[in-house]
Amino acid sequence: MNVKKNTLERWSARLSADLYGINNWSAGYFTVTDDGEVAVTPFREPGTPAVSLMDIIEGVRERGMNMPVLLRIGNILNSQIKRLHSSFRKAIEQTGYKGVYKGVYPIKVNQQQQVIEEITRYGREFHHGLEAGSKAELLAALGNLNDPEACLVCNGYKDEEFIDLGLYARKLGMNCFLVVEMPGEVETIIQESKKLGIRPLIGLRMKLSTRAGGQWTESGGDRSVFGLNTAELINVVDRLRDEGMLDCVRLLHYHIGSQIPNIRDIRNGIIEASRIYCGLVEEGCQMGYLDLGGGLAVDYDGSHTNYHLSRNYSLDEYCVDVVETVSEILTSKGVEHPTLITESGRATMAYYSVLVFNILDATRFESSQVPPVPENACEYTKDMVAILGHINTKNLQESYHDAIYYRDEIRILFKNGRISFRERALAETAFWNIMSSINREVKKLKYIPDEFEGLDSAMADIYYANISVFQSLPDAWAIDQLFPIMPLHRLQEYPNRQGILSDITCDCDGKIDKFVDQHDVRHTLPLHELHEEEEYYLGVFLVGAYQETLGDLHNLLGDTNIISVNISPEDGRFEIVKEIEGDSVSDVLSYVEFDPKNLFAAFRAKAEEAVRTGLIKPAERRTIMAAFEDGLRGYTYFER
Repeated sequence: MNVKKNTLERWSARLSADLYGINNWSAGYFTVTDDGEVAVTPFREPGTPAVSLMDIIEGVRERGMNMPVLLRIGNILNSQIKRLHSSFRKAIEQTGYKGVYKGVYPIKVNQQQQVIEEITRYGREFHHGLEAGSKAELLAALGNLNDPEACLVCNGYKDEEFIDLGLYARKLGMNCFLVVEMPGEVETIIQESKKLGIRPLIGLRMKLSTRAGGQWTESGGDRSVFGLNTAELINVVDRLRDEGMLDCVRLLHYHIGSQIPNIRDIRNGIIEASRIYCGLVEEGCQMGYLDLGGGLAVDYDGSHTNYHLSRNYSLDEYCVDVVETVSEILTSKGVEHPTLITESGRATMAYYSVLVFNILDATRFESSQVPPVPENACEYTKDMVAILGHINTKNLQESYHDAIYYRDEIRILFKNGRISFRERALAETAFWNIMSSINREVKKLKYIPDEFEGLDSAMADIYYANISVFQSLPDAWAIDQLFPIMPLHRLQEYPNRQGILSDITCDCDGKIDKFVDQHDVRHTLPLHELHEEEEYYLGVFLVGAYQETLGDLHNLLGDTNIISVNISPEDGRFEIVKEIEGDSVSDVLSYVEFDPKNLFAAFRAKAEEAVRTGLIKPAERRTIMAAFEDGLRGYTYFER
């Protein structure tokens, strides 16, 4: 008891920052203030403003918008684009590289209109372009990219319409590259360019033998589904030579995977691609651009290792390795240094968005009083209860195994009708008291035996979060992606509960029970006691990449409210620059082919029939119909 009291007295916001690792995974964009709130620091420089996320939440609530909210912070997106170009510029100056760098943003990472508009606005200073992998994405790019010096890279499989759009973009003066993904596309490009009288800019996507580690290792290697192998590449070059179009081949593209954690894999890919680039120049291709694809990783867990959710290199190290490797190989072959392109989508977008939500309730795991054991109880029940008084660090394993054995035998007896429901409840109360006592004692051990792995998770509280994992964090459900999650306030208080998060869907997969940690994966999250009179807010960070587009309508829970803010670098004032209301119930019903008007009419007829048969009075019908109508207009999440 004294230890807990001392811990509480010693606890501070700084210890919370260490506990949740915010200074390790936030890349300097978020911090914990002395008064225990998470603040955004979008400019990353000492002395620049820090704005409490709780102040932003208060402003959102005062404007009448409910949780959950996806918070987009425009300054962070601007900062990430600047950092990327600044790091490459510095590497180019350090190494004496003779070319330049031009980044492109892959639209698939987050296709929302506001995102594309901000990318092109913030990126114009650096001629930051776009990458499109479908006709729809290409149309979005054509309507938003207004910089003739920026690159527009067209990946993905292409039909005539796709290719014609790319050719028209070229006609309009855009640097639009049609990247050949499969041999058959070459004939269509030749045919359409002749028909329209437009000389295309052609890119060739090479299927490198190099493979990267991590979650997306299948993106590279000989059996990857994208790109040309060496034989196909030579055939394409020969075909274009026959057509007098080698001068149109300007770009080599490759992609060995997203979220590449190990810098060695990145370097190996660059070496192989640089050799191929030199070979294309020797074949007579004009060239001039080398596109390294994506792969620049985000350090989700803050461990700075080659774990698949981290990276063992900094942005500056990445840029130096890219520039230096290309420079050395091309210089040795007497080949002119090309313009370097990367398609860094995840690294550009991840920090930009935070999912903010409130906790609705919690189920606490607590020991409860074991009722007196009746004389006619079975021996297993008596033995189970007897364990309770004799648990210590020396007999933990024996007590654990005995309790498991007695519990299983008692359940068999109950299934066979030999003990009562009440006795089973008594025995299971004793069992969970035993587990709770063992869990407390285990924490005193220097070495924890394997059988106690996961005991913490089994004893964890369940905090019910006002979100849908399937809608807002689909990668957490689908591919076990971990995102940093932490309370946004009360961080000067000791978090004395261990919990997992359950969303408000009725699906057992709608939970989060894995959390980032520098040394391992945590299976519980330190949380605070809920206060009846106060909302408890949590944030999920680094969710700007992929999550919005991949979300689905599980249980008909729709898009969340979205708030976009910009922060003044002078005084730290924040301005809400855009509000997008989340889906109403009527919206999501229409997505799955219901007509809300027809639903309302059908329910009204049902209510009128209830009046006719005397089940309700006319005044009650009015109240019931108003509730139905309000439900259709309302937010799909809990409102309070």
